[in-house]
Amino acid sequence: MKILLLVHSFNSLSQRLHVELREAGHQLSVEFDINDAVTAEAVGLFQPELIIAPFLKQPIPPSIWRETPCLIIHPGPPGDRGPSALDWAILDNRVEWGVTVLQANEVMDGGPVWAFETFPMRTTTKGSLYRQEVTEAAVVATCRAIEAITTGHAKPTPQSQLPLTKTHREQPLIRQQQREINWQQDDQQGLLRKIRSADGSPGLLDTLFGRPYYLFNAHPEPSLKGRAGEIIARSGPAICRATCDDKAIWIGRLKKHGDASSFKLSATQLLADDLSAVPEVPHSLESQSGYPAIHYQQIENVGLLHFSFYNGAMGTRQCQQLQQALQQAKERNTQAILLLGGPDYWSNGMDLNQIEAAPSPADASWENIQAMDELALEIITTQHQLTISALQGNAGAGGVFLARASDWLWARRGVILNPHYKDMGNLYGSEYWSYLLPHYCGAEQAAAITQSRLPMGVQEGQRIGLVDDAFESHRDLFISRALRKAVALTRQPGFTTLIHEKQQRRTADETKRPLASYREEELEKMRMNFFGFDPSYHIARYNFIHKIPKSRTPVTLATHRRVSPS
Repeated sequence: MKILLLVHSFNSLSQRLHVELREAGHQLSVEFDINDAVTAEAVGLFQPELIIAPFLKQPIPPSIWRETPCLIIHPGPPGDRGPSALDWAILDNRVEWGVTVLQANEVMDGGPVWAFETFPMRTTTKGSLYRQEVTEAAVVATCRAIEAITTGHAKPTPQSQLPLTKTHREQPLIRQQQREINWQQDDQQGLLRKIRSADGSPGLLDTLFGRPYYLFNAHPEPSLKGRAGEIIARSGPAICRATCDDKAIWIGRLKKHGDASSFKLSATQLLADDLSAVPEVPHSLESQSGYPAIHYQQIENVGLLHFSFYNGAMGTRQCQQLQQALQQAKERNTQAILLLGGPDYWSNGMDLNQIEAAPSPADASWENIQAMDELALEIITTQHQLTISALQGNAGAGGVFLARASDWLWARRGVILNPHYKDMGNLYGSEYWSYLLPHYCGAEQAAAITQSRLPMGVQEGQRIGLVDDAFESHRDLFISRALRKAVALTRQPGFTTLIHEKQQRRTADETKRPLASYREEELEKMRMNFFGFDPSYHIARYNFIHKIPKSRTPVTLATHRRVSPS
């Protein structure tokens, strides 16, 4: 079918659907819902047989849904309505939730239902639920709806005929006061639900040192305690605040309230002047103390390195810490090291928020990319262990090439890759991609990968050599199987030969062309991006950080707006 994706932004769900529907053989185009006139123009140009709206912030015009079937993906079960579906589900501590694919009509979220999927709720943030359970359920339900439409064997069911319960109802837009924190009454789990229900956007408003901030990225602290509401410790980017039930929570990110130019930064950075008397809790790789960004465990002779950085952003300090953790793993009795990233993201490359906040964003960019390169080099030059990047979550930009620096790249089914820099002001990119991509994918594919601006699924990644293996859709099953595969590699009789051949390849490659020359060439281009006369990168970064709405849909997505050569 010719399918138009109508979106407010090309978010994680939209990207996943774009990948899945392309793989299924559909002809796809994308349009941002900038205004009704632009949407109508897109429909006129593309002439879609079906419109799918995975993420909208305004209703589809009646003139469109009356002429073309329009499927709305709502992150709630049948009967649930309103713009804060997941927020309420987390706040109300639901044990089960769902996704509904319904047909657009005159009632917002009230059209007949083509398909729906339910899932058990996980104790986590709104964003994590959206990227995992909601996305998986949406893909299944959307594909089922498309099949019903194309075969003509089914009709949508009016919501009035569905068995609705009191738990599935129309919910209003949630307001800050409806999840306002009371540090003297809210226990640890209640506080986590409130903050997690607002994580991503808009954040939960609270007061710190007499100033209002939005709170993000909350985690439970298992042992520290103090007077309710008191900041009792700091660790890495996070502050620890005591709760009324003799427990505490870590808060990793803050955003200033009342400042239109503000954006999310680490809590310890924004509150640096206020924290001098607050004790610091060091985080050990194998302990549960401190803020849990990097964690190491060892099973038999395989080291598992978990690193979960907020939104997958890896600033200079995060890269250095991960490099140190990898060096420590190498010094242990390990034969293989699994680089597992986090549950939602493996890595999205440089920390653009941190760069934007720096006195000189150009200098901060340069420091960050150098740290990324040092980490990539540490992986590439690992001599005595096999390195395996096991992607349980998505990866983008330099994070993809960092993952490819390992001997193997395994990915969970459903993971989305964005192996390109172009959308960030035509960045050239580094992380030794000019060495890695031709080696694994061939020169022609390497050029195509870096020039493309489309998301890639792991099936396509396997076809072109970027991904070595893809398996399991469930995160826990993926980690378990990755560990079994890694252990099996180390147990095989030819393991010593495998390591020896790896060392020989690296020596031969270095003799042919030193790694340093690839890095120098890449960084020379990056230097022009950061310090040159073209401000495209700095403008694109500013627009990204400050969420400046798109004024048009890029032609890489809007195929209907490409001008054919005459």
